[in-house]
Amino acid sequence: MENLPIRRAILSVTDKSGLTDFAAFLVENGVELVSTGGTWKTLKEAGLPVTAVSEVTGFPEILGGRVKTLHPKIHAGILASKDDPEHMRTLEDAGILPFDLVCVNLYDFAGAVERKLSLEQAVEEIDIGGPCMLRAAAKNFHSVLVLPSPQWYATAISEMSGNAMSVSLQFRQAMASRAFEATSRYDALITSYLRP
Repeated sequence: MENLPIRRAILSVTDKSGLTDFAAFLVENGVELVSTGGTWKTLKEAGLPVTAVSEVTGFPEILGGRVKTLHPKIHAGILASKDDPEHMRTLEDAGILPFDLVCVNLYDFAGAVERKLSLEQAVEEIDIGGPCMLRAAAKNFHSVLVLPSPQWYATAISEMSGNAMSVSLQFRQAMASRAFEATSRYDALITSYLRP
């Protein structure tokens, strides 16, 4: 798919810089928002219409927030190829809606290390669902735009504004590369921290 229309987005961010402005732009242009915990609360408080992930999955956040987005109704919606009729039939049969945009940045593990938290406390700052969504969206860049940092919001807005709320394959591929770069750096930091 060369140009991907952006109609449905999932947002789950630790760094909320520019979040409400970006989300407002999406809403003003007819994009449905789905979100998790603190991101959902921020968007709600800004008066934006947003659906909680638990409403999509039919399952509450559990284990103190460790399990929120790890669900087929999220990951199938991210990983389905929009160019594959079988994938789209599978989604339809299962009542799953596809995502077009995954806007995720990760728990601040570097900050946890800097604050010299105990090992047990630092481990709680290791993001699991976020990297899974970033990697899934990056793998499926033919069908999904991934934004791994607030630094890309302005570029994404420019891309969508100039293209009737669609994004090019070239831009999606570039953002996929940035997403894998972000998860790679994150994993390297955790690896270094945990190594005896």
